[in-house]
Amino acid sequence: MGLIKAFTGAFRSELADQWKEYFICESMTGSTLMQLGKKRINTTNYQSSNTKGSEHIITKGSLLVVNEGQAMIVTEQGKIIDFTCEPGAYTFDSSTEPSMLTGKFSEGLKESFRNLGKRFTFGGDTGNDQRVYYINTKEILGNKYGSAQPMPYNDPYYKTVLYIRYFGMFTFQITDPLVFYHSIAGNVSDSFNSDQLLEQCRSEFLTALDTSINQLSGKGIKFSEIPSHQMELADIMNNVLDKTWKQLRGLEVTAVSIEKITPDDKSRSRIEDFDNAVMLGANQSAMQGRMTAAQAAMFENMGKQPGGADSGSMMNAMVGMMGMNMMQNMANGQTGTPAQGQPAAPASAASSTSTWVCKCGTSNSGKFCMECGAKRPFYQCDKCGWKPENPSNPPKFCPECGDPINDDDLK
Repeated sequence: MGLIKAFTGAFRSELADQWKEYFICESMTGSTLMQLGKKRINTTNYQSSNTKGSEHIITKGSLLVVNEGQAMIVTEQGKIIDFTCEPGAYTFDSSTEPSMLTGKFSEGLKESFRNLGKRFTFGGDTGNDQRVYYINTKEILGNKYGSAQPMPYNDPYYKTVLYIRYFGMFTFQITDPLVFYHSIAGNVSDSFNSDQLLEQCRSEFLTALDTSINQLSGKGIKFSEIPSHQMELADIMNNVLDKTWKQLRGLEVTAVSIEKITPDDKSRSRIEDFDNAVMLGANQSAMQGRMTAAQAAMFENMGKQPGGADSGSMMNAMVGMMGMNMMQNMANGQTGTPAQGQPAAPASAASSTSTWVCKCGTSNSGKFCMECGAKRPFYQCDKCGWKPENPSNPPKFCPECGDPINDDDLK
């Protein structure tokens, strides 16, 4: 039961005149994955009153033609007896061993044949059901997908779980025609298309896609950057689907295209809050610019009022400016920078409250002298209890009662 190469190159219809019977699959649509080959009989050369022959018996010497982008398998009683992934024309001889031509595919197809094919019995009886199937080995394009429900994504940038929907298209290829026939298509009466396949496998694809996308999270990729990693995503998908698709179904994902990613309403709100906080916290000049623009707009609106700016509108403007200044000062207090237009505290005052000079002459900032270990002195008026702003550097007289400040006031 073997295929013997008759010739190579493009097949022309007039060549069929040299054979009594031949099988050919002229072309397949983009969605056709497997097509049953139909026997064609050359009535000119067929010297018999029976011009139909037996539809499911391959006569010895019949011509079997394989076009580019096709694989062909020959079955007997539903079991694979031979296959080829090389384009060309072949004659069939049931008394020879299987040829098993892998073409551009790996030698793993021969292992698939040993596991799934019919054991060859030399000189055995021919079965009463022999068929030729053509399998599309080109990339199958235009397969749409979409997540019906928002899927969780642990975003490394926003440091929270976002719920996102994603939509797009993917492509796949049949890389093991024998496994595909055995596990998916079987003995179809005519053809098997991609819609039938995806009806079975779409949920598996989406589950694998969700798993693969979340692997990108571990690489520090935020959700909006996922579409720029589509090539990487296809590789991850194949690793995730290796057992269920490649080993069990003979399929591989070749490309995943993400056309749109949208967070749900709650996730979008968290993203906007985070982005605003980052923008205002990291760029004080941006917030000051907003304040300046708001003040300018306020005075411009006052000038447009009938009769100019009255005392009431001036008062409203002053209140508004005070509110904006308070917001500006609060923001500056968070960053530790003085508001624009507000004088900074003198350096000498800031330093005097943080440092003190010990009797030994050492300048210190802690509670004890780092040279002699003496405790930092603190002055408090022994008459009225007044405490100086800098307890280590008091004035000569108490500003409340006039009592001299001396060692009696040292605590």
